[in-house]
Amino acid sequence: MLKIALESLGCSKNLVDAEIMMGILNKKGYKLIGNFEEADIIIVNTCGFIESAKQESIETILEFAALKETGNLKLLVVTGCLAQRYSDELKTEIPEIDAIVGTGSYQNIDEIMDNLQKENKVVSLNDIEVVYNEELPRYVSTPTYMAYLKIGEGCDNHCTYCIIPKLRGKYKSRKMEDIIKEAKNLASRGVKELVVIAQDTTKYGCDLYGEEKLPELLKELSNIEGLKWIRIMYSYPESITEELVQVIKEHDNICNYFDMPIQHASNRILKLMNRNTTKEDILSKIEMIRKNIPDATLRTTIITGFPGETEDDFKELIEFAKTVEFDRLGAFAYSREENTAADKLPDHIEDSVKVQRRDALMMVQQEISQKLNNKKIGNIYEVLIEEQIEDSVYIGRTKGDAEEIDSIVYVKSLDELKVGDFVEVKINSALEYDLMGDVVDEFTK
Repeated sequence: MLKIALESLGCSKNLVDAEIMMGILNKKGYKLIGNFEEADIIIVNTCGFIESAKQESIETILEFAALKETGNLKLLVVTGCLAQRYSDELKTEIPEIDAIVGTGSYQNIDEIMDNLQKENKVVSLNDIEVVYNEELPRYVSTPTYMAYLKIGEGCDNHCTYCIIPKLRGKYKSRKMEDIIKEAKNLASRGVKELVVIAQDTTKYGCDLYGEEKLPELLKELSNIEGLKWIRIMYSYPESITEELVQVIKEHDNICNYFDMPIQHASNRILKLMNRNTTKEDILSKIEMIRKNIPDATLRTTIITGFPGETEDDFKELIEFAKTVEFDRLGAFAYSREENTAADKLPDHIEDSVKVQRRDALMMVQQEISQKLNNKKIGNIYEVLIEEQIEDSVYIGRTKGDAEEIDSIVYVKSLDELKVGDFVEVKINSALEYDLMGDVVDEFTK
């Protein structure tokens, strides 16, 4: 029995693809292992979104390629966005790679493996407009209490800095009944936190049903027994409607969590980015959310140093961040990507300036986060326990924190807690981003 190890890089959407590949191979009789030194076959599911992600993918491939000399490795397979985007370069530059599998081909990973036993090298770049095969098995690799639920693939937004439409194709929604069926299956296996993902979750249904159907989908998901937290990621502000906010407000098991990547707050830059919104629209959406759900958690991502960004544009962005006071904010220095419209724009900015602006924005956000956290001292929050770090000390998350990307809560408990427990925690101190507290009453498992 051949042993396979898989490393998935990049976003949670990529991880779901990796889990489907693992499900297919597991069903086919391959043994899935976590020790790369012992693996006969290694699959690297790559990210090709921005320069730092590409670099991480290449370093990971080279690191595993060395195991052909020092480990058991016989076959090295590269899948995902980098494989789709740079198949020729990978084939030429890294001869240790045995198979290159694009984003339209991962569902055929078993056939590719069969071919690999017969041929020296395989390159499979099928049509990226491929539709989800709902019959494929999935090997969920996240902790037992949580799972990602991908509701669509591809993107129609065509932001000028983004390569995703060229790597993943047009927006393709899954049928609602298929999504509900998968969600019920995940809940029956003990999943308590379901994280709803797509390149843009708010556009769900537009292609399939002719209208945005995320509110209706969320209502259906909220009725599934066992799902304690339903979290929606990647919601573009222009499509966050009052109807969507009301659905989130009315259902206790849908987290009051809005992940809205605004990317900038200068109308001039937003237009250059081809974002279908304005600063005023974004502000009105935020006010509408907070009016309906005062304790909503707002998360965003912002790009600094976009081509043509002036000091005035950046000051406007800083003032916007100070005014809005996002609960969570991630900033990224603009990454110049070939074959994007932004790459052809004039007035590209020095890397040092992009980074300096990013760091300045994050210092502003750090102060905001500390201020917001200080207000939480004395409050009681429901916390999902994820890890024990020492005797009587655990790490967990609130409803306002997504796994891996947001803040954590350090929890003290005299009683033993289990990973996956939900407990009530009284906050007694606050750091810039994280909270600390004591269990007051264990109430749900």
